[in-house]
Amino acid sequence: MADQDSVGRALGGDKIPTGADLSGAILLDANLGNANLRNANLSFAILRNANLSGADLTRANLSGADLTGADARAAILLDANLSFANLTRANLSFANLTRANLSVAILTNAILTLADLTNANLTNANLTNAILTNAILTLADLTLADLIDADLTNANLTNANLTNANLTDANLTDANLTDAWLIGANLSGANRTRVDFTGATMPDGSIHK
Repeated sequence: MADQDSVGRALGGDKIPTGADLSGAILLDANLGNANLRNANLSFAILRNANLSGADLTRANLSGADLTGADARAAILLDANLSFANLTRANLSFANLTRANLSVAILTNAILTLADLTNANLTNANLTNAILTNAILTLADLTLADLIDADLTNANLTNANLTNANLTDANLTDANLTDAWLIGANLSGANRTRVDFTGATMPDGSIHK
């Protein structure tokens, strides 16, 4: 377990070693911008309002971490484990979350503009009021995800799995849902202006032409 001071010393001198164990670290408001945190263990770390912009968190373990209000713009989170993480109000604009595990993560009011979530696992994730404009969600698994009032304007959801997802009052304007799976999804009040549902399996099981 590491504290903010020890991490600060590491940043001030040598780089944090690849695979560093920072599990349970208290890193409130920490500046980890552009840090090399590949394969780091940050499980259950407290990173509220931390600066992680541009940080390389490839394959990092952030399960159960508290990232409330964190700035993770353009962070690299390839194959990262963020299951059960709290990302309320976190800014993940331009972040690379390809194949990231965000199952049961809390992303309420999170900003994911232009984020790459290709093949990401978002099962049971809470994305209420999240901003996903222009996000890439190709092949993402959003089974049972809560997307109430989420902004998915111009998002790419090609081949995404939205089985039993809650999209009540979501903004899907210009979204691409080609070949998406929407069995049991709740689209009540959703803005479907110019949505491309070509080949999508709709909530009632029918295939959209």
